[in-house]
Amino acid sequence: MDLESAYVSAVESAAKSTVSVRTAAMMYGHPYGPLPMHGVGSGVVLDKNGHVLTNEHVVSGTDDLVVVLADGQMFGGTVLGRDEETDIAVVKIDAGSLVPAEFGDSDSLKIGQPVLALGSPLGLAGGPTVTSGVVSALTRSILLGNGEGLQVIQTDAAVNRGSSGGPLVDLRGRVVAITTAHMPFADGIGFAIPSNTARKLAEEIVSKGRVIRPWIGIMGYEVSPRMAAYHGLARPTGILITALVKQGPALQAGLRVGDLLVAVSGKQVSGMADLSAAIKARTPGETVDLEVIRNGAIIKSRVQLGTRPT
Repeated sequence: MDLESAYVSAVESAAKSTVSVRTAAMMYGHPYGPLPMHGVGSGVVLDKNGHVLTNEHVVSGTDDLVVVLADGQMFGGTVLGRDEETDIAVVKIDAGSLVPAEFGDSDSLKIGQPVLALGSPLGLAGGPTVTSGVVSALTRSILLGNGEGLQVIQTDAAVNRGSSGGPLVDLRGRVVAITTAHMPFADGIGFAIPSNTARKLAEEIVSKGRVIRPWIGIMGYEVSPRMAAYHGLARPTGILITALVKQGPALQAGLRVGDLLVAVSGKQVSGMADLSAAIKARTPGETVDLEVIRNGAIIKSRVQLGTRPT
């Protein structure tokens, strides 16, 4: 198959599961009374049961919601669940003959790999719009809501207003990411949530109604060589524990304020970002082995992760 045919085939495949999400919410405080505010975004059919994956910011504050399929059929929808930290939401519609998207492995993406972005920019009628580009970077991080930083894929495929929540697909038409944001005043810089992350979170929302996150209950500061020298710490890197949440997993496991956390399950940590990444990779109920330095001695502790309070 030549390149042109690959592009056309990928679009034909992915377009069947790409939808437009139309929203309406009332804006209050206007001197003439409440006014309706309309929004538009995109989404991806997750399964044949009517679950649609989109961005949280697309459905945020929504009172009414309509999902428009690629063939023009329109269905009323309800927000099943949302997660502001990762900008993921799931919408439920009652529709037959849905074509679920085929998902690819976002962990196998390469910088420079061609990708296509599908969506409904400006809510234009007539089915999804497609733009093309490449994977520009794989190790970007953006802050959403109260989150600790979301790992995203950077692309130069055009992502315009209304395209958020739509799929970024490879040349086989497989969803490898969900577009989430673009950089204001910068051409050719857009971000997308890796499909492995987006799909896992969406399926958790479908089964549990929300995203369940593991929790360890530690607060602290990243140690620098200068800080270590000033406080006489045993090592120039790590996390100086400054607070432990009452009844939290770490406190119950015997950790103390003033401990210097240096490793999680055998892997060295240099700051809270390392600890956060290590915890996020696990599930509530799992145990992690922590290594701390206390009064110059190495202390090893096993902590059973809890569920982060809502």
